[in-house]
Amino acid sequence: MKSKWYVVWKGVLPGVYSDWAGCKRQVEGFNAPLYKAFLTREEAIQAYKAGPWDYIGKKRVNPEVSDTIIVPSLSVDAACSCNPGAMEYRGVDTATGTELFRKGPFVNSTNNIGEFLALVHGLAMLKQQNSPMPIYTDSVTAIAWVQQKKCKTTLRPEIGNPEVSQLIARADAWLKENTYTTKIYKWETEQWGEIPADFGRKGRR
Repeated sequence: MKSKWYVVWKGVLPGVYSDWAGCKRQVEGFNAPLYKAFLTREEAIQAYKAGPWDYIGKKRVNPEVSDTIIVPSLSVDAACSCNPGAMEYRGVDTATGTELFRKGPFVNSTNNIGEFLALVHGLAMLKQQNSPMPIYTDSVTAIAWVQQKKCKTTLRPEIGNPEVSQLIARADAWLKENTYTTKIYKWETEQWGEIPADFGRKGRR
């Protein structure tokens, strides 16, 4: 059983590698390489597309998973034209795909920031509605940031987009000032396909 996948953002030949030997050839002897190991191919591909800003030096989290898709539930996702670039996020009813909220696009942001904001938006909405529904996200990074009660991005959105910076500050404050009972589950893309909140723009970035 495969244990790790490797992402090389900066090396001889950047990409996603299925073993350490392949990764090592790209980074050994290379000046200031950027690379990291991930437990699943799905997570590695997402990290490679997003870029290294939100991954280097970050602790890994083990998210909750469900054997089957739970409904009713809320699914959240984000899209970003580039990283950094124009970002937007939304939440939908998992069963029907009905859009429940949508924000953006916001310039000078990242996909991980959008995934985080979408997750916090969903938590706040469900708490306000006193809803017992769980939330699905396909972002392990967003789950980790929510657990840590802080957006851990190293990007500085206040330089190019003060609005995103304000949204991050509000989300951080909400997490620190509120408790919630909502279950957050990792959406299993390899088993179930794209998350219902997906924007359908893969391959057009």
